[in-house]
Parts: sequence; C-alpha cells; structure tokens
Amino acid sequence: HLEHMYVDNAAMQLISNPKKFDVILTTNMFGDILSDIAATLTGSLGMLPSASLGEQHNGKMYALYEPVHGSAPDIAGKNIANPIAMILSFAMMLEISLNRKQDADNIRKSIQNVLSENFRTSDISSSKSNIVSTSEMGDLIIKKLSDEL
Repeated sequence: HLEHMYVDNAAMQLISNPKKFDVILTTNMFGDILSDIAATLTGSLGMLPSASLGEQHNGKMYALYEPVHGSAPDIAGKNIANPIAMILSFAMMLEISLNRKQDADNIRKSIQNVLSENFRTSDISSSKSNIVSTSEMGDLIIKKLSDEL
C-alpha cells in the first residue's frame, strides 16, 4: 500500500521496521540519505545496488544503475572494495531495463552461493570468513555463474 512520510520519519521507520518497506520513492537527495541509512541493515554499503529509474520509451526502461556507495574514491585501486553492489546493480539492469529476469536471477543466485560458502570481502567479514579481494570475489561469482549454467 502507498504511504507518504517525511524523510526523518522514513529514516526512523527504516531502521526500526525495515520489512515495512518494499520500494521507497523519493528525490535524489533524500534517497541518498536513506540508502546510506539502509546500509546499516546489510552491514555494508558494498552490498546495496541502486537504480534511478527514468521514463519508459518503446517498451524499455531508461535508468542509471550503480552501487549505493558510488565510486568509493577513497579505496579506488586498492582491490579491497566489495564488488557485490555493482554486480547486483547490473542484475537490476538486466531485469528492469533489458527484460532478462532469468539472467538476473542467475547472478543473484551465484552471489548467494558464494556468500553461503563464507567468502567475504573485508567490509562484511567475520572471524570465520574466507577474506577475498575485489577481483577474487568477482572471479568466484563468475565461476559460480558459469558452473550453474
């Protein structure tokens, strides 16, 4: 159901009752704030894909897909960034703009399988994790994807 909220209330509700939300539609500024708040629910900005949806033309959705964290210039080139948000953003593009839901589902399943084997980048690791680099995580996801196809 549709519910209108002020952004401060939405932030509080997002933290206290995240299952209440399926889609949040807001301006870019408030969306940026709320998406950073939502990162606390997943443990890292590196896990959150995003889409800025435009208009639909000739049956195609025009949109910008990117990780919530943007380009993360502070860790660029260090091979420590979590690539999952970018990969999930690509999966969203496949599903929403290119109508390739099965391909998107396959990517999401591959990510889940890698995570279920306890591979983690440092931002989401625990003492029991197999810590991997950005490129290693990407390679693991690609391998799982090719194994499943």
